[in-house]
Amino acid sequence: MNRPNLIRLSVSSLLAVAAAPLLAQPPAVSPTLPPATQSVVPPPVTVMPPVPIPPMSAAQESWLNDWLKGGTKEGLMARSKASQRLSGDALVSAVLDRAKALSTGRVDTADFLQIWALRPAPFDPRPGLARAIAEDRLPQWVSSLTPPYAGYDGLRRGLATYERIRDEGGWPTLTAKSSPDAIRKRLMIEDKSVQPDENLVDALQRAQRRYGLNPTGLLDTRTLRELNVPVDDRIAAIMANMERWRWMPRQLPVNRVQVNIAAAVLTLFEGDQPVTSMRAVTGAPDNATPMLSSSIHSIVINPPWNVPASIAKKELWPKGRAALKRQGYKIVGTPETGERIVQPAGPNSALGRLKFDFNNPFAVYLHDTPARAKFASYDRLASHGCIRLEKPVPLAELMVAGNPDLAGKVQALIDTGKTQRVQLPKEVAVYLLYWTAFASSNGTMNFRSDPYGWDKLLAQKIEASSRRLDPTAAPSPAIASKD
Repeated sequence: MNRPNLIRLSVSSLLAVAAAPLLAQPPAVSPTLPPATQSVVPPPVTVMPPVPIPPMSAAQESWLNDWLKGGTKEGLMARSKASQRLSGDALVSAVLDRAKALSTGRVDTADFLQIWALRPAPFDPRPGLARAIAEDRLPQWVSSLTPPYAGYDGLRRGLATYERIRDEGGWPTLTAKSSPDAIRKRLMIEDKSVQPDENLVDALQRAQRRYGLNPTGLLDTRTLRELNVPVDDRIAAIMANMERWRWMPRQLPVNRVQVNIAAAVLTLFEGDQPVTSMRAVTGAPDNATPMLSSSIHSIVINPPWNVPASIAKKELWPKGRAALKRQGYKIVGTPETGERIVQPAGPNSALGRLKFDFNNPFAVYLHDTPARAKFASYDRLASHGCIRLEKPVPLAELMVAGNPDLAGKVQALIDTGKTQRVQLPKEVAVYLLYWTAFASSNGTMNFRSDPYGWDKLLAQKIEASSRRLDPTAAPSPAIASKD
């Protein structure tokens, strides 16, 4: 249900531990050294020299210099600056840096939060650049660097739109007393389908759906807050989401589960097509659900809940032992901690009737819940970090459909009341992702609130990395912070 506290060790402390001498008793008998002829010499490590970069033609140098000016289009910086034309090693270095940033992200993984557990695959752009120069195919090589997903392309187009809005002065601040015409004009800046004489309720409902709000058609407090988010913050959100796409593998498993943590929605893909979607409840801001990828290997039917120590200490032990026993909890002795709290399987278990297990270092999983009311809410970030599911039984049925002994029998297994683990006929990839900006099929941008504050933080890291490494990056006071 939650993540254990993670121990952070600095590099210096690790080195200190490695350098410290081991304490041991002196041996009773002096050791006998083996003959010198028996010593094993490890094979030499062969270090391959870097792939040489062929000389470039003047036309190729000019093309690459022009390409380097496009960092803002890819969300690698909020603003660019004029820079002198590069050549020789300086040009090669800048091109390799840009290629790596587009392929695996601008921010080095060493600068990730620990809870950002997605890690891009290693990528060396040097061989590709060498081939592209030798074969005179630089445009084709460049086009292969960015994520091959419609989601990324939609954000790239959206970024251009919001940068244009920014350069034209942004949008005015609305209040509860703003006139209908002022509200329509504000909505029209982001939604070109708004008409001057359109029913304001309809236009507001479209905006509320784009922000993931309850589409009441009223200019309520939450709607006002979303409409008044500065355009620079919207740009930062788009940049952050483009960066997260760059962390993704270049080919996703065709059968997978994706959870959008920020939107609290789960989608199941089969054959790379979405086949079902459901509401979820994800981690509250003080119990954030991590970003990660793994594989669901089994389903526990009628699972008991071994209450994590952190939850027990904060929420359960203060109730007193007698109250816990009255509520059906069991207190179990353990050699490690002395005692722990267990909630037996049953209709009132916090895990409901199903738990979907996948390996991860945060002890999170997907699960059922007896508390159903939250699924009707538009604000569903309320768990301890795990993902509660609106429709767990249909999801389980889809996952076991390949096993004739299990297909169609999930509910029957639940009804036995017996706790049992069911191995999936084939593991299902699972991705927990944090999408707060994405484009509709018509190109209109959708945004979700940034409940964990990760968008602005990541945008700051992108800016800081670009200022350190990219000669075309200009500081952006609206987004960038101190390194």
